[in-house]
Amino acid sequence: MKQLRILKSITNRGDQSLGRYLTDISRLPMLSPDEEVDLARKIHEGGKKAEQAKNKLILGNLRFVVSVAKQYQHYGIPLEDLIDEGNIGLVKAAERYDDTRGFKFISYAVWWVRQAICSAIMDQGRMVRLPMNQAGTLAKLNQEISKFEQEHQRQPSAEELAEISGMDEEKVRKAMEADNHQLSIDAPVTDDSETRVSDMMSSDNEFAPDQQSEHESMAKDLEDVLRDTLTNKEINILKDYYGLGRKEEGLEEIGSKYDLTRERVRQIREKSLNKIRHNIHARCLKKYLG
Repeated sequence: MKQLRILKSITNRGDQSLGRYLTDISRLPMLSPDEEVDLARKIHEGGKKAEQAKNKLILGNLRFVVSVAKQYQHYGIPLEDLIDEGNIGLVKAAERYDDTRGFKFISYAVWWVRQAICSAIMDQGRMVRLPMNQAGTLAKLNQEISKFEQEHQRQPSAEELAEISGMDEEKVRKAMEADNHQLSIDAPVTDDSETRVSDMMSSDNEFAPDQQSEHESMAKDLEDVLRDTLTNKEINILKDYYGLGRKEEGLEEIGSKYDLTRERVRQIREKSLNKIRHNIHARCLKKYLG
């Protein structure tokens, strides 16, 4: 029971200062890989020793959570809150780790820690909303864009859009910057990343046993980004085109399914990729891309 109380006091910091917390966890003993395997087996065996083993496994890796949390310091959430979220992921990892799969606990836990932190960042991002006047402007422009694309099979220029909507051209340009529709599939996921959007969307990779957890975690975060960023039609078109959880299809096949032209499918695909590219939630995916 004493060990459990220690665990709660450290992983749930409350008003405890970050400096004090870091000092406390620096005094905790590190675990060897063999010790982690032994603890994992005790956890799976259950019984009275299982909870103690889980607590010891968690306590031995709290410093690791801090190192991961520091990678996300510039996403608008205080470091201490990122650490709290990462600790939640660490607890889940300790409960699910299977040493028989042949990889170290730390290799498995990193994806649970990152996933918990990214989920917190995404949740905060969902609370950020455009001002009502800007949101209304974008909604109106998007309606006009859709009408224009259906008629002309291309996207309108800012000048054309200003004429159609009756808005000032400069106002249109500024609004379009917030909802930029021009993105190549070869554009980077983020401004300072060399990884392309197409690399992120590809489903052709095979994963080694110690990468399976990374794959599962990234897949969940990608699904969250898609749901938070795109319409159902856009999600389905991307999944069809890139074979995400289904058979990969070409533009014409997808067009036939949704009664759209090949060009219109291509436009929706590019527009959807652009939304992902400029959505702050996609930053979380960057950690999986090296």
